[in-house]
Order: sequence, then structure tokens, then C-alpha cells
Amino acid sequence: MKNENILDPEVEYEEDLYLLELHKRLATMKNDRKKAEKHANVLENRLKLLKGEEEKTWKRIEVTRNKTQNKMSQLEKMEEAIRMKMEFKESKERDVERQKMQNLEFKKTINNKIQEQRDNKMKEILEEAKRLKEQKKNNEELMKYIKLEEQNTNKNKYEFIKAQQLLSEERKRANEIERKNKLKVELENKLLEEQKLKEEAEKVIGKLEEEEVETMKRIKTTTQVHKSMEKDLADLSNSRSIKKK
Repeated sequence: MKNENILDPEVEYEEDLYLLELHKRLATMKNDRKKAEKHANVLENRLKLLKGEEEKTWKRIEVTRNKTQNKMSQLEKMEEAIRMKMEFKESKERDVERQKMQNLEFKKTINNKIQEQRDNKMKEILEEAKRLKEQKKNNEELMKYIKLEEQNTNKNKYEFIKAQQLLSEERKRANEIERKNKLKVELENKLLEEQKLKEEAEKVIGKLEEEEVETMKRIKTTTQVHKSMEKDLADLSNSRSIKKK
């Protein structure tokens, strides 16, 4: 019974290796999260530049449209411009709604995954707590045994001192096990937190990349519209010049 609660050196060594592995994984996860956040910042700045270019293009379109409207008198062309605006607005609203649904689905998936990880971690913590409770019970039984031996006989003082030393070592080992388990739980919680931050940063990157693509498409479309309107304006001017001659 004296040797049943002594921690196997191999088990203790494996526990130390596991703690080291947790430290390494935590450092790696932090680096990944920082890289993802840096990438998100770069995308955000680039997106601002693209939006500025888009705004300039829209301003040029507005100037050209005003010039064209002053020279054009046909209601049919004005109605066509209105129809194009409505189609663009409806397309944009559909895109926004589709993106909203995708974001909701993605968020639901992430929440389910996080909840599953939390449930698994809670299960591990409960199992570890149960094991520690059993260890504590074994230590208490050892204490009772030593006290009983002390009450029944004082003849073998050496055995009594040895038992006290064993109890002290068991207490130290139990405290060390408890400390390592707390450290392990803390590191695992930090690892989960870093993973969540990394996933959120990757989510932001995905949204920014999608918005960047949509913005570039809009710039291309508005540029084409602007060029077409300038051509129509030039054609209209040339036509009127010919008529005057």
C-alpha cells in the first residue's frame, strides 16, 4: 500500500513533455494569429484605396452625366439611365443579402465547433478532477494508516519516520500534479482562445477579400459606364456640329 501512490517517473516525464508541447503550440498559434491580423490590416488599407478610386470614378461619371443631360432632350435616354440605376441597386441588395446569409451560416458553423471543443475540454477537466479526487482519497487513507500505526505501536520509530517521509513525498507529488494540471488547463484554454482569435482574423480576411473583389468589379463596371457616356457625349457633340454646318 505504501508504493501504490508513487507517481511513475515515465508518466511524470510524459506530463512534462505534454506541457512543453502546449507551450510550443501556444507560441505557434500566437504567431499565426498575428500574421492573420497583419494580413487583414494590409487588405483593409488596400480596400480603402480601391474605394477612393471608385469614388473618384463615380464623381467623373456624375460630371459627364450632367453634361450629357444638359445637351440631351430625349426622355428615353433619361429613363434608360434610371433603369440602369435600379438594376444596379437591386443587384447590390441581392449581393448584400447573399453575403449576410453566408456570414450567418459561417458564424453558426464556428459557434458549433467552439462549443464542441468546450464540451470536450470540460469532459477532460471533469475526468482530471475525478482522478485528483481519487488521489486525494488515497493520500487520506495513507494518513489514516500512519496514524493507526502510531497509535498501536511506538516500538518501531524508524518505520514511523519513514511513513511520515513517504506521506510528505506523496503530498509534494500530489501538489506538483495539481500544479501541472492547473497549468495544463490554463495553457489549453489559452490555446483555444488563440485559435478563436485566429479564426476570427481569418474570417475578417475572407470578408475583406470578397469585398475587395466586389469593389474591383464595381470599379471596372463604372469605368466602362463612364467611357460609354463620354463616347455618347462626344457623338452627340459631333452630331450637333454637323447639323450646324
